[in-house]
Amino acid sequence: MVGEATGSLFPQAMAADSTSNDDKGQPFDQTTVRQLARDMAKTAYKAPNDHLPAAIDKLDFDGFRSIEFKPESALWHGSNLNFEVQFFPRGFLYRPKLDIYEVVDGVSTPVPYNPDMFNYQNPKLRVDDDLGFSGFKLMTCLNQKGVMEEFTVFLGASYFRAVAKGQQYGLSARGFAKGTADPQGEEFPLFRAFWIVRPKSGIESLVIYALLDSPSLSGAFRFTIRPGDTTTFDVESYFYPRKTIANGGVAPLTGMFYFDANNRNHVDDWRPAAHDSEGLLMWTGTGDQIWRPLNNPVDLQYSVFMDTAPKGFGLMQRKRAFSQYEDLALHYELRPSLWVEPVGEWPSGSVNLVEIPTPSEVNDNIVAFWRPKQPLKEGGEYSFTYRLYWGWDNPWPSDLARIAATRVGAVVDKPDVRFFCVDFFDGPLNHYPTNKQLTLNVSSSAGKVSNVVVEPNPVTHGWRTTFEFAPDGAKSSELKCVLMDGDQPISEQWMYRWTA
Repeated sequence: MVGEATGSLFPQAMAADSTSNDDKGQPFDQTTVRQLARDMAKTAYKAPNDHLPAAIDKLDFDGFRSIEFKPESALWHGSNLNFEVQFFPRGFLYRPKLDIYEVVDGVSTPVPYNPDMFNYQNPKLRVDDDLGFSGFKLMTCLNQKGVMEEFTVFLGASYFRAVAKGQQYGLSARGFAKGTADPQGEEFPLFRAFWIVRPKSGIESLVIYALLDSPSLSGAFRFTIRPGDTTTFDVESYFYPRKTIANGGVAPLTGMFYFDANNRNHVDDWRPAAHDSEGLLMWTGTGDQIWRPLNNPVDLQYSVFMDTAPKGFGLMQRKRAFSQYEDLALHYELRPSLWVEPVGEWPSGSVNLVEIPTPSEVNDNIVAFWRPKQPLKEGGEYSFTYRLYWGWDNPWPSDLARIAATRVGAVVDKPDVRFFCVDFFDGPLNHYPTNKQLTLNVSSSAGKVSNVVVEPNPVTHGWRTTFEFAPDGAKSSELKCVLMDGDQPISEQWMYRWTA
């Protein structure tokens, strides 16, 4: 659908030039940011000003972290609300000044900046200019009554991340992805402004509006955020392309996969595994449940899974025992899974997975997103509504057995053959006797599969399947398998891309 301009409720400078200082406030309602985005899309893109004073112009990561926000300076501190908001300084990778507003009773006013809101380990980093903020974090009593803890961060481009009760930060979400893995480079849209709605006393959800901007499009977001055992974001997004976009990504997820038991052959590390997420899970519009183990490839890998009206997809962390990572500092077992549930029927498109080689766990190298089949056309208006679940697993149970682990290794005396072990758990396996006769339906797009074994695993109370794969000269092959009870599939579909 094509949006029609009806006149901006704010001066255009508030969104595009970050120059508004109207302390008396401006009227605000649920259409305000959408109208701003529509108007911005009709004008040429203007990059945000990222000039910084000399004292912080070359700030490194340690210097940025040394400027600490004072908890007592938080928005709504001492107001007996369920939330507080703390802010990040500008510097390091986070140079642009963001417009951040508080909305109270339909009126928005800028959140004032003051250098006294921060502690400075190095006094030379204090600057008295009106620098403004680069982002913010949300606080609530998540794990302990009366103790405010951060559970959501908006910082950098259109990135944001969250945790549920008992978790530590891991993967991130973004507002929009443009040109991910394209040879000509990726465009990173930026949240230019935020409107944080002051909640009523006792309310356990928080509403935030955000204005997105980039050379290719503008956008408007409404987030309704509910922290808890699972932290959920209800996301309403609207996009207004400045130019036709054929390589866009909706609801993008970004994380890190360094290694696990499926690719240890080129990693020399003392731990069993290191990753934010271990697999891409997809529930398709036709009812299929697909598990795609992640990989840290030698060369960039791009996978496309076509679908119509998807039920959901996400980057999942299923291994939840400390012994599966053995990392006292990073605690990968506490990283959230992140599931995207479309609201309403999305048009035809595809889940796209990008796996980028990385020599360490420092870099985010995994991206997953939904790409509409039809391009987003210049001058149009496009809306996508979805819910994000940050939690311990996908948000509802499956009737199918699920993949617990994928292990790949060498075969003795067969240097060109790979050994695959795929473990299953849960679902019908919870009540199957150990003498149950199950089979594995396994195939490969190239090469040959042989020596298939299916057997119960009394240690895990699941089932283990193994097979050998001979590439026969192929450089890559798409491997698939599903656990069968007679002619009935009883598990997720395991899909794996082997590369030489």
